[in-house]
Amino acid sequence: MKNKLSGEQKNLKRKLEYHYKYFDREKISPDPLEFPQKFSNPLDIELSAFVASVFAYGNIPQILKTLTEIETIFNNEPYSFLTGTPYENFDKIDFPKHRFYSQADVRTLFKTLKFIYEHYGSLKYLFLLYFFPEEKNIKNSLSFFSKNLLNIAKHFHAETKGIKFMFPDPLKGSACKRMNLFLRWIVRKDELDFGLWGEISTSQLVIPVDTHVARISRNLKLTKRKNVSWQMAEEITEKLKVFDSEDPVKYDFAICHIGARKLEF
Repeated sequence: MKNKLSGEQKNLKRKLEYHYKYFDREKISPDPLEFPQKFSNPLDIELSAFVASVFAYGNIPQILKTLTEIETIFNNEPYSFLTGTPYENFDKIDFPKHRFYSQADVRTLFKTLKFIYEHYGSLKYLFLLYFFPEEKNIKNSLSFFSKNLLNIAKHFHAETKGIKFMFPDPLKGSACKRMNLFLRWIVRKDELDFGLWGEISTSQLVIPVDTHVARISRNLKLTKRKNVSWQMAEEITEKLKVFDSEDPVKYDFAICHIGARKLEF
Protein backbone atom coordinates (compact mmCIF):
# COMPACT_ATOMS: atom_id res chain seq x y z
CA MET A 1 0.00 0.00 0.00
CA LYS A 2 1.44 3.38 -0.99
CA ASN A 3 2.10 5.99 1.66
CA LYS A 4 -0.02 9.10 1.31
CA LEU A 5 1.85 12.26 0.45
CA SER A 6 1.84 15.15 2.87
CA GLY A 7 0.66 18.58 1.71
CA GLU A 8 4.26 19.71 1.29
CA GLN A 9 5.11 16.58 -0.72
CA LYS A 10 2.07 17.01 -2.95
CA ASN A 11 3.14 20.58 -3.69
CA LEU A 12 6.68 19.46 -4.51
CA LYS A 13 5.44 16.64 -6.75
CA ARG A 14 3.20 19.08 -8.62
CA LYS A 15 6.17 21.37 -9.28
CA LEU A 16 8.46 18.49 -10.26
CA GLU A 17 5.89 17.16 -12.73
CA TYR A 18 5.34 20.64 -14.18
CA HIS A 19 9.05 21.17 -14.83
CA TYR A 20 9.51 17.61 -16.12
CA LYS A 21 6.85 18.26 -18.76
CA TYR A 22 8.11 21.78 -19.49
CA PHE A 23 11.56 20.64 -20.66
CA ASP A 24 10.57 18.96 -23.91
CA ARG A 25 12.74 18.31 -26.97
CA GLU A 26 12.54 21.93 -28.09
CA LYS A 27 14.16 23.09 -24.83
CA ILE A 28 17.18 20.76 -24.69
CA SER A 29 19.79 23.35 -25.72
CA PRO A 30 22.28 24.02 -24.29
CA ASP A 31 23.04 20.45 -23.22
CA PRO A 32 25.38 17.65 -24.37
CA LEU A 33 22.25 15.56 -25.04
CA GLU A 34 21.91 17.59 -28.26
CA PHE A 35 24.62 15.45 -29.89
CA PRO A 36 23.14 11.92 -29.66
CA GLN A 37 19.74 13.43 -30.51
CA LYS A 38 21.04 13.97 -34.05
CA PHE A 39 21.15 10.24 -34.84
CA SER A 40 18.63 7.48 -35.52
CA ASN A 41 20.89 4.41 -35.71
CA PRO A 42 21.01 2.83 -32.21
CA LEU A 43 24.78 2.23 -32.40
CA ASP A 44 25.40 5.87 -33.40
CA ILE A 45 23.12 7.03 -30.56
CA GLU A 46 24.79 4.80 -27.97
CA LEU A 47 28.32 5.77 -28.97
CA SER A 48 27.55 9.48 -29.32
CA ALA A 49 25.74 9.47 -25.96
CA PHE A 50 28.66 7.81 -24.20
CA VAL A 51 31.19 10.22 -25.70
CA ALA A 52 28.96 13.22 -24.87
CA SER A 53 28.67 12.03 -21.26
CA VAL A 54 32.43 11.48 -20.88
CA PHE A 55 33.05 15.14 -21.77
CA ALA A 56 30.10 16.50 -19.75
CA TYR A 57 32.08 18.36 -17.11
CA GLY A 58 33.19 21.97 -16.97
CA ASN A 59 31.16 24.87 -18.27
CA ILE A 60 28.55 24.26 -20.95
CA PRO A 61 30.17 26.39 -23.73
CA GLN A 62 33.42 24.45 -23.26
CA ILE A 63 31.61 21.09 -23.31
CA LEU A 64 29.69 21.95 -26.48
CA LYS A 65 32.83 23.27 -28.18
CA THR A 66 34.72 20.03 -27.47
CA LEU A 67 31.81 17.86 -28.63
CA THR A 68 31.42 19.91 -31.82
CA GLU A 69 35.12 19.34 -32.62
CA ILE A 70 34.71 15.60 -32.02
CA GLU A 71 31.55 15.53 -34.14
CA THR A 72 33.54 17.09 -36.99
CA ILE A 73 36.18 14.37 -36.64
CA PHE A 74 33.39 11.75 -36.68
CA ASN A 75 32.10 13.30 -39.93
CA ASN A 76 28.62 12.82 -38.41
CA GLU A 77 29.05 9.02 -38.50
CA PRO A 78 30.40 8.04 -35.04
CA TYR A 79 30.01 4.26 -35.32
CA SER A 80 31.38 4.03 -38.88
CA PHE A 81 34.26 6.34 -37.96
CA LEU A 82 35.18 4.32 -34.87
CA THR A 83 34.98 0.86 -36.41
CA GLY A 84 36.54 1.93 -39.71
CA THR A 85 39.60 3.66 -38.24
CA PRO A 86 42.69 1.46 -37.63
CA TYR A 87 44.07 1.68 -34.09
CA GLU A 88 47.33 3.28 -35.23
CA ASN A 89 45.46 6.05 -37.06
CA PHE A 90 43.97 7.41 -33.83
CA ASP A 91 47.47 8.65 -32.95
CA LYS A 92 47.47 10.83 -36.06
CA ILE A 93 44.15 12.54 -35.35
CA ASP A 94 44.20 15.98 -33.74
CA PHE A 95 41.65 15.32 -30.99
CA PRO A 96 40.76 18.23 -28.71
CA LYS A 97 42.01 18.38 -25.14
CA HIS A 98 39.29 18.94 -22.55
CA ARG A 99 40.13 20.34 -19.14
CA PHE A 100 42.38 17.67 -17.65
CA TYR A 101 41.86 15.15 -20.47
CA SER A 102 45.05 15.25 -22.50
CA GLN A 103 45.11 14.43 -26.19
CA ALA A 104 46.62 11.05 -25.27
CA ASP A 105 43.70 10.41 -22.89
CA VAL A 106 41.18 11.16 -25.63
CA ARG A 107 42.98 8.88 -28.09
CA THR A 108 42.99 6.14 -25.47
CA LEU A 109 39.24 6.61 -24.98
CA PHE A 110 38.53 6.02 -28.67
CA LYS A 111 40.86 3.02 -28.89
CA THR A 112 39.08 1.58 -25.85
CA LEU A 113 35.68 2.12 -27.45
CA LYS A 114 36.83 0.59 -30.73
CA PHE A 115 38.01 -2.51 -28.82
CA ILE A 116 34.62 -2.79 -27.08
CA TYR A 117 32.60 -2.58 -30.30
CA GLU A 118 34.90 -5.11 -31.98
CA HIS A 119 34.86 -7.64 -29.12
CA TYR A 120 31.47 -7.11 -27.44
CA GLY A 121 29.32 -5.61 -30.18
CA SER A 122 28.25 -2.63 -28.09
CA LEU A 123 28.64 -0.92 -24.75
CA LYS A 124 25.33 -2.47 -23.72
CA TYR A 125 26.62 -6.02 -23.96
CA LEU A 126 29.70 -5.14 -21.92
CA PHE A 127 27.49 -3.56 -19.24
CA LEU A 128 25.05 -6.48 -19.17
CA LEU A 129 27.85 -8.98 -18.46
CA TYR A 130 27.74 -7.77 -14.85
CA PHE A 131 24.22 -6.45 -14.59
CA PHE A 132 22.26 -7.54 -11.51
CA PRO A 133 18.51 -7.14 -12.17
CA GLU A 134 17.58 -8.13 -8.62
CA GLU A 135 19.54 -5.30 -6.99
CA LYS A 136 18.02 -2.02 -5.79
CA ASN A 137 20.12 0.08 -8.14
CA ILE A 138 22.94 -0.10 -10.67
CA LYS A 139 25.76 0.60 -8.18
CA ASN A 140 27.53 -2.77 -8.44
CA SER A 141 26.84 -3.17 -12.16
CA LEU A 142 28.28 0.29 -12.80
CA SER A 143 31.34 -0.51 -10.72
CA PHE A 144 32.12 -3.58 -12.85
CA PHE A 145 31.45 -1.61 -16.04
CA SER A 146 33.89 1.14 -15.06
CA LYS A 147 36.55 -1.34 -13.95
CA ASN A 148 36.28 -3.20 -17.25
CA LEU A 149 36.56 0.03 -19.22
CA LEU A 150 39.60 1.08 -17.20
CA ASN A 151 41.29 -2.32 -17.64
CA ILE A 152 40.76 -2.18 -21.41
CA ALA A 153 42.11 1.39 -21.53
CA LYS A 154 45.27 0.28 -19.71
CA HIS A 155 46.13 -1.95 -22.68
CA PHE A 156 46.52 1.17 -24.79
CA HIS A 157 48.06 3.66 -22.35
CA ALA A 158 49.36 3.88 -18.82
CA GLU A 159 46.70 4.94 -16.34
CA THR A 160 46.49 8.71 -16.01
CA LYS A 161 44.39 11.07 -13.93
CA GLY A 162 42.29 11.79 -17.01
CA ILE A 163 41.68 8.11 -17.81
CA LYS A 164 40.70 7.37 -14.20
CA PHE A 165 38.31 10.32 -14.24
CA MET A 166 36.62 8.96 -17.37
CA PHE A 167 35.68 5.74 -15.61
CA PRO A 168 34.70 6.49 -11.97
CA ASP A 169 33.74 3.79 -9.44
CA PRO A 170 30.69 4.19 -7.17
CA LEU A 171 32.20 1.71 -4.72
CA LYS A 172 34.91 4.31 -4.09
CA GLY A 173 32.30 6.96 -3.29
CA SER A 174 32.21 8.80 -6.62
CA ALA A 175 28.82 10.25 -7.54
CA CYS A 176 29.55 9.00 -11.09
CA LYS A 177 27.60 11.93 -12.53
CA ARG A 178 28.66 11.35 -16.12
CA MET A 179 28.08 7.58 -16.04
CA ASN A 180 24.64 8.05 -14.46
CA LEU A 181 23.89 10.68 -17.08
CA PHE A 182 24.75 8.25 -19.88
CA LEU A 183 22.61 5.54 -18.28
CA ARG A 184 19.67 7.94 -17.89
CA TRP A 185 19.87 8.85 -21.57
CA ILE A 186 20.17 5.28 -22.79
CA VAL A 187 17.79 3.45 -20.40
CA ARG A 188 14.87 5.86 -19.97
CA LYS A 189 12.44 6.52 -22.81
CA ASP A 190 10.65 9.82 -23.37
CA GLU A 191 11.07 12.92 -25.54
CA LEU A 192 14.61 13.45 -24.29
CA ASP A 193 15.93 9.96 -23.51
CA PHE A 194 16.30 7.03 -25.91
CA GLY A 195 15.23 3.83 -24.13
CA LEU A 196 17.76 1.64 -25.97
CA TRP A 197 18.75 -0.54 -23.01
CA GLY A 198 15.40 -2.06 -22.10
CA GLU A 199 17.02 -4.79 -20.00
CA ILE A 200 17.60 -2.29 -17.18
CA SER A 201 14.70 -1.02 -15.09
CA THR A 202 14.32 2.74 -14.80
CA SER A 203 13.71 2.19 -11.07
CA GLN A 204 17.36 1.08 -10.76
CA LEU A 205 18.82 4.27 -12.18
CA VAL A 206 20.54 6.79 -9.89
CA ILE A 207 20.34 10.52 -10.47
CA PRO A 208 23.42 12.21 -11.99
CA VAL A 209 24.55 14.70 -9.34
CA ASP A 210 26.68 17.75 -10.03
CA THR A 211 26.88 21.03 -8.13
CA HIS A 212 23.65 22.36 -9.75
CA VAL A 213 21.64 19.24 -8.90
CA ALA A 214 23.13 19.13 -5.39
CA ARG A 215 22.23 22.77 -4.68
CA ILE A 216 18.66 22.51 -5.95
CA SER A 217 18.18 19.16 -4.18
CA ARG A 218 19.31 20.64 -0.87
CA ASN A 219 16.89 23.54 -1.37
CA LEU A 220 14.07 21.06 -2.05
CA LYS A 221 15.03 19.00 1.02
CA LEU A 222 15.86 15.98 -1.11
CA THR A 223 19.21 15.65 0.65
CA LYS A 224 20.90 16.93 3.79
CA ARG A 225 24.39 16.03 2.61
CA LYS A 226 26.90 18.78 1.85
CA ASN A 227 29.40 16.87 -0.29
CA VAL A 228 28.58 15.48 -3.72
CA SER A 229 29.01 11.70 -3.51
CA TRP A 230 27.38 8.40 -4.42
CA GLN A 231 25.61 8.49 -1.06
CA MET A 232 24.11 11.87 -1.94
CA ALA A 233 23.00 10.58 -5.36
CA GLU A 234 21.32 7.57 -3.75
CA GLU A 235 19.63 9.73 -1.11
CA ILE A 236 18.19 12.12 -3.70
CA THR A 237 17.03 9.21 -5.85
CA GLU A 238 15.28 7.52 -2.92
CA LYS A 239 13.50 10.79 -2.06
CA LEU A 240 12.38 11.16 -5.68
CA LYS A 241 10.94 7.63 -5.57
CA VAL A 242 8.26 9.02 -3.28
CA PHE A 243 6.98 10.92 -6.34
CA ASP A 244 7.63 8.23 -8.97
CA SER A 245 8.81 4.87 -7.66
CA GLU A 246 9.33 3.39 -11.13
CA ASP A 247 11.09 6.31 -12.79
CA PRO A 248 12.59 8.68 -10.20
CA VAL A 249 15.38 9.93 -12.47
CA LYS A 250 12.90 11.43 -14.96
CA TYR A 251 13.14 14.66 -12.96
CA ASP A 252 16.91 14.96 -13.50
CA PHE A 253 16.94 17.16 -16.62
CA ALA A 254 14.54 19.67 -15.06
CA ILE A 255 16.39 19.81 -11.71
CA CYS A 256 19.75 20.20 -13.46
CA HIS A 257 18.62 22.92 -15.86
CA ILE A 258 16.69 24.87 -13.26
CA GLY A 259 20.03 25.11 -11.45
CA ALA A 260 22.24 25.68 -14.49
CA ARG A 261 19.93 28.27 -16.10
CA LYS A 262 19.14 29.93 -12.76
CA LEU A 263 15.39 29.51 -13.20
CA GLU A 264 12.74 29.76 -10.51
CA PHE A 265 11.52 26.39 -9.28
